[in-house]
Amino acid sequence: MDGDKRREHILGFLNETAIPISGTHLSKVLKVSRQIIVQDIALLRASGYDILATARGYILNKDSATMQKRVILVRHTPEDLEDELNTIIDNGGRVRDVIISHPIYGELVGDLMLKTRRDIKQFVDKVNSTSATPLMHLTKGMHMHTIEASSEGELDIIEEELNKKGYLRDTILEE
Repeated sequence: MDGDKRREHILGFLNETAIPISGTHLSKVLKVSRQIIVQDIALLRASGYDILATARGYILNKDSATMQKRVILVRHTPEDLEDELNTIIDNGGRVRDVIISHPIYGELVGDLMLKTRRDIKQFVDKVNSTSATPLMHLTKGMHMHTIEASSEGELDIIEEELNKKGYLRDTILEE
């Protein structure tokens, strides 16, 4: 199968599901290496497809064009991680990613695409069951999220609720 046909198949798989598909699964189904899948995903992204690479696999952000987006700056303790994420979800939002500003490496981004409490529970369980360190630990809890919602009003409500809980920050220099 040539590359164009394979990328069509990848898009077909991503269009048919609302849950992430692992690169390993795609490589087995399409009978190519995982590295070929990574390259195909990069080419699809370069062509304008909004494909996110989450810890659970690739997902096509199908309604990205209709969603309002905002980058927010937050700070909290590791114990507040689940509450912070649930606050966003419970007020109509989605957590697209986590971003930190690292003094050596610059901006580091981790795709999350958390849409439900179940997604958050799985993410928090993974954080708690692995030896990997969340990005926020590199910046004393300070990090950003790109959040999405169906309206600017919902984004305003999310910010208001995060502010009430003391998570929202105005500047990265706050201590």
